Amino acid sequence: MGIFDKPTLRRNKRREDMPEGLWTKCPECGAMLHQLELKQHFQTCHHCGNHFLMDSRERIALIADPGSFEETEKGLVSANPLGFQNYPEKIAGMREKTGLDDAVVTGRVSIGSQPAMVAVMDFKFFAGSMGSVVGEKITRAVELAVAEKRGVIIISASSGARMQEGMLSLMQMAKTCGALARLSEAKLPYISVMTHPTTGGVTASFATIGDVNLAEPKCMIGFAGPRVVKETTHQNLPQGFQTAEFMLDHGLVDAIVPRDKLREKLAQLLGFMMP
Repeated sequence: MGIFDKPTLRRNKRREDMPEGLWTKCPECGAMLHQLELKQHFQTCHHCGNHFLMDSRERIALIADPGSFEETEKGLVSANPLGFQNYPEKIAGMREKTGLDDAVVTGRVSIGSQPAMVAVMDFKFFAGSMGSVVGEKITRAVELAVAEKRGVIIISASSGARMQEGMLSLMQMAKTCGALARLSEAKLPYISVMTHPTTGGVTASFATIGDVNLAEPKCMIGFAGPRVVKETTHQNLPQGFQTAEFMLDHGLVDAIVPRDKLREKLAQLLGFMMP
């Protein structure tokens, strides 16, 4: 080989035993975050505070007193009332992939020693869409809270109503709100926590009618997407439209609470509001 010839580059072959999915790039600041770091910081970036999606089990562990969670209404599974093509197969695949029966987990819990019922939506199951099972489980959780004199906390993360169930999905908006009206008549508190994203029929129903409405930083809250709103109104949208901060400025949200402060905030509110 001549002295001016370039040596060939050695291509490093990927090791077969190299694990995947250990690192995540933060979309806000670009930092590379190890999965252990994300877990230690409640699925948030410790450089810039960006909140990543969090599943229902992690959220319950985040807010509940240790060992206090008792799941209710397990085993409810969506039917296919409209005969939607491949819908049962998709539901079965989602159940196997996520380990969930549907897009919400409900149960009894104590937070700061205060009794509550929680309903935590999970975006990884059908994008957190609200079908008949989601509406039924939330309604039963609220009814149980009334019977047992508990506060209600609903943590929303949803793309809206589930189109595969059509009108039966939209009916859940009225059903859940009716149950929450009975909770109010019993003078028991309802705290709504909106996370990224909270949209569609969920925003238009139970997510925004809490006695106190909380939100995570920079989460998206809205009914239709920004493009749909712009094409409908034929107007340029304001800066930060549909963010939690925008909603706080315009009165839809009462407070923005970082994830690591949520349990403390919920315990404080329940202490004030429980009869």
